[in-house]
Amino acid sequence: MASADPILLIAGLGNPGNQYHDTRHNAGFWLVDQLAHQHGGMFRPEHKFAGEACRINIAGQPCWLLKPQTFMNRSGQSLKLLASFYRIPTEAILVVHDELDLPPGTVRLKRGGGHGGHNGLRDISHHLGQHFARLRIGIGHPGERAKVVSYVLERPSHVEAKAIDEAIAHTLPLIPQMITGQFDKAMNTLHARPASSA
Repeated sequence: MASADPILLIAGLGNPGNQYHDTRHNAGFWLVDQLAHQHGGMFRPEHKFAGEACRINIAGQPCWLLKPQTFMNRSGQSLKLLASFYRIPTEAILVVHDELDLPPGTVRLKRGGGHGGHNGLRDISHHLGQHFARLRIGIGHPGERAKVVSYVLERPSHVEAKAIDEAIAHTLPLIPQMITGQFDKAMNTLHARPASSA
């Protein structure tokens, strides 16, 4: 993705339903919810996209926000429906998701790459290829692979939740840079932030 390529779609990943709202796997939902609120957007059910969506303007540029309602392991279906309908290329998509390999309070930005075992990214890659940008919100790792499934579907501790909230608050002002293709600038600022001690 060239530095001048704008982002036309930001998709936050998570699972639908109140029982999952505060779980670690829904960190992507948390960020796009705050982003919509910050820019006067309101998510509404869009059945033709199998998700909730809204359109906002960031840095003078229109952008779609999407929360797939297909459950995590079928996230790609929702993204493909919206991206195909509005002819949004994969390179113009930013996916916001939880990241086991980063501690709570850490956020990282990258362009392209594999799915790293993340079921949402795996399905998106299957439907759209790998050339989308990713905003990775650290949730920490339980320490054992066998505990991962239950871990991501649990609520973070108070300390972890505070660290994640602070990281999201630090990230939101950098979204306009990401939207307008200033990835290196946003990345440098984001990655310079010290990791949380949570």
